[in-house]
Amino acid sequence: MTSEKQAKASHRGIPSSNEFREFIASGWATTDREPAPRAEVADHAARRRALLSQRFPGERLVIPSGGLKVRSNDTDYTFRPHTAFAHLSGLGAHADPDSVLVLDPKPGGGHHAILYFRPLAPRDSQEFYADSRHGEFWVGPRPTIADRESELGITSRHVDSLADDLAKDDAAARMRVVRAADPQLTELVDGVRREAGATGSASELQEADAEFARHLSAMRLVKDEWEVAEMRRAVAATHKGFDAMIASLPEAVRKGRGERWVEGVFGLYSRHEGNGVGYESICASGDHANTIHWTKNTGEVREGDLILIDCGIEIDSLFTADITRTLPVTGRFTDVQRRIYDAVYEAQQAGLAAVKPGNRFSDIHAAANAVIARILHEWGLLPEGVTLEQTLDRENGGWHRRWMVHGTSHHLGMDVHDCQLMLREDYLDTELRPGMVLTVEPGLYFKSDDLLVPEEFRGIGARIEDDVLVTEDGCENLSAAMPRTSHEVEEWIARVWANA
Repeated sequence: MTSEKQAKASHRGIPSSNEFREFIASGWATTDREPAPRAEVADHAARRRALLSQRFPGERLVIPSGGLKVRSNDTDYTFRPHTAFAHLSGLGAHADPDSVLVLDPKPGGGHHAILYFRPLAPRDSQEFYADSRHGEFWVGPRPTIADRESELGITSRHVDSLADDLAKDDAAARMRVVRAADPQLTELVDGVRREAGATGSASELQEADAEFARHLSAMRLVKDEWEVAEMRRAVAATHKGFDAMIASLPEAVRKGRGERWVEGVFGLYSRHEGNGVGYESICASGDHANTIHWTKNTGEVREGDLILIDCGIEIDSLFTADITRTLPVTGRFTDVQRRIYDAVYEAQQAGLAAVKPGNRFSDIHAAANAVIARILHEWGLLPEGVTLEQTLDRENGGWHRRWMVHGTSHHLGMDVHDCQLMLREDYLDTELRPGMVLTVEPGLYFKSDDLLVPEEFRGIGARIEDDVLVTEDGCENLSAAMPRTSHEVEEWIARVWANA
């Protein structure tokens, strides 16, 4: 229904005679098993849906998983469901493409959750052996209707009944959809609303959908205990991946094209410990560290350089870590590298100190930014005559931002940049509350061709990033087990190498 169409090669074919269909459907052992057990996340997802129901009474709410995206010809990218669908259904890495969660308004108030998806086809169907996208012979068995109902506690139906169900009764005119998740389904919803006589112009209905998407994004700001535990698992898995990358550094130097080697090592751990990487890994050695989102990872890893590694493992529930460490390739910082690294560490400490209930999200950046500005001023890097107060002026300053152009923090959860659909003012001015998880990640970047910095600084970039939980009286650094000070980082590398 919603997956992108594949190009089908004319030279490929599967027998389709009645005799073959009868033969391939026969001779299989009877599978007699109980439906899937109830998932641990089911009760948590039900509470999320109940909160959503209170916010949009009497409206039919449509949250698609999205469909398969074509990589080339008849091959697809690995499927990952839309985050709002995963959050509200409880289905993570094992969600099915072209699924849709619908919250149907009940006459007496509240909503009834219904999951639409394509269940396992019988073995006497052509889909079983001939459908390379959905068939059991090609992609393995899918869950049955009974499996999903048992696992999630949600009424489940075949997706073929979705269109008729969306158009039924007067709630068809009071419907919202997550537009970005599935363009084809969005077109269907738009058509159903028009036919049902929905009030409001097309732009007004789209704005209602945008408000819906913003609310779903904001629902993830504060994590419950189960979600925090998932974040701890993601961080712990990522720690293992960093240990493995550190162990691989000598080999990365020896083999050449070492950034790819380091990236590959982390990818191995990501797939073994979780669902995969939470975002494209940054393994930036030498001057590449000064490209904020260096994901090409095509460079050499050379002795004497620093390597900035920004990676996170996404576990099967789709919660991801996001951690950065800047490591000396040979195990020891030079004096200049240490000076720059320690400045970043000081800024991060200031940012961490600002993470506490009652402060604003923007206070984190302000605290770290003030340290960066002060240090750069002390080093004499700001234009002549520019004072510290002038560069920290939000309206007319910012000279120091030449060497740290990015922000210091973002929310983290099922998306690496979680809650991103919130309005700018709501995001930046949000008061920090217990249960929020966010990053603190200042950096300093001195490009190799930057003529405004001392020659010894050029080509050095450093960032330190940790994942932080807001608590009742401050914060907990979830990634505190991964060393951060320059001396602790050196000890960490030595320890890993000794045990390799």
